[in-house]
Amino acid sequence: MMRKVLTFIMAGGKGERLLPLTKDRTKPAVPFGGIYRIIDFTLSNCINSGLRRIYILTQYKSSSLQRHIRLGWNFLPSELAQFIELLPAQQRVGDSWYLGTADAIYQNLYTLEMDKPDEVLILAGDHVYKMNYYNMIDFHRDNDADLTVGVVEVDKEKSTHFGVVEVNSSNKVSGFQEKPKSPKTIPGKPDKIYASMGIYVFKHPVIEEELHEDAKKTGSSHDFGKDIIPQMLKKGLKVVAYDFTSENKGPQYWRDIGTIDAYYEANMDLIQASPVFNMYDKEWPIRTFQEQFAPAKTVHSGEEIAGRIGLVLDSIVSGGCVVSGGKVQRSILSPNVRVNSFSEVYDSILMEGVNVSRYAKVKRAIIDKDVNIPQGVVIGYDLAEDKKKFFVSESGIVVVAKGTEIK
Repeated sequence: MMRKVLTFIMAGGKGERLLPLTKDRTKPAVPFGGIYRIIDFTLSNCINSGLRRIYILTQYKSSSLQRHIRLGWNFLPSELAQFIELLPAQQRVGDSWYLGTADAIYQNLYTLEMDKPDEVLILAGDHVYKMNYYNMIDFHRDNDADLTVGVVEVDKEKSTHFGVVEVNSSNKVSGFQEKPKSPKTIPGKPDKIYASMGIYVFKHPVIEEELHEDAKKTGSSHDFGKDIIPQMLKKGLKVVAYDFTSENKGPQYWRDIGTIDAYYEANMDLIQASPVFNMYDKEWPIRTFQEQFAPAKTVHSGEEIAGRIGLVLDSIVSGGCVVSGGKVQRSILSPNVRVNSFSEVYDSILMEGVNVSRYAKVKRAIIDKDVNIPQGVVIGYDLAEDKKKFFVSESGIVVVAKGTEIK
């Protein structure tokens, strides 16, 4: 039955709220959790759900993402009509690039004509979560819905960060609000809202008709939430909400890591003693591309000489890392990171190729790829001073951009 589903992953966003991490790469290609890219979680959900016909829609700064997909996700057998294929913006139907989520699919309607699916599954490529899409597709079929929208329960006070889906008592969608200050809450739960997950299941004929109609509207923003859902509701088409909370009986984990603070917090979730999001679940593996690195190691362990000890506590340490006489605590080290003698790294994310020189100190910081932190440099201890040289988030996370030369 999954052969009758065609999947599109939206991976073209600028991710401006994640700057400077998105200065050189699209948001789904931002590294996460040590060895992963953000899009790996959506792609892993697809593979684990049995979905094997996947298009990834790209647009802005996509070279890093293209390389990652080519090296790490090029394994499905084409002779079985299985694929993960990149679809860059091509101006196929006019002289514009992708104008919105709905327009991105509209410009690629020719793929529906070629593949002839029964349903079209649309996903966001910039969220971290585990989800069996098969359950949502079954729900869509059982309800004979024209459109099923994936939703997740979120506290009401966070409504200004999400598209809010309005539902009635039978989970039929009655409206959509974009980041409202006074949101419609879940029936029977006045302190909760349904946030849109950016996941949609359409009947094939329905999505074609709705996208053609939307494309003719000059005032449309060509967005599924703002435009397509209200357009369908006006016609009386059947739009239902699939509650992600019903996916498993245990705690749910879904993160929209659209800001630096949200990105930082989601990474820090992974180093908890018992994280809600379990990356070590063999029944639901998270795939990625990994270059070949030697195993991680510590040097001078148990040989403390005036503060010189290779020590790692409550942290994720990737392959190729060497902690040589430095101290790392509550942090994530991506591959090929070196932490040298007498240096200290606390509550931080160090991406691939970062070098922390002797006597340097890093706290509550995100250091992007290929940054050398010179001897004795201190980051994260004096935010007023840090703001003169680096980006500092609302909650005080210091971000050093990729390849920054620190003097």
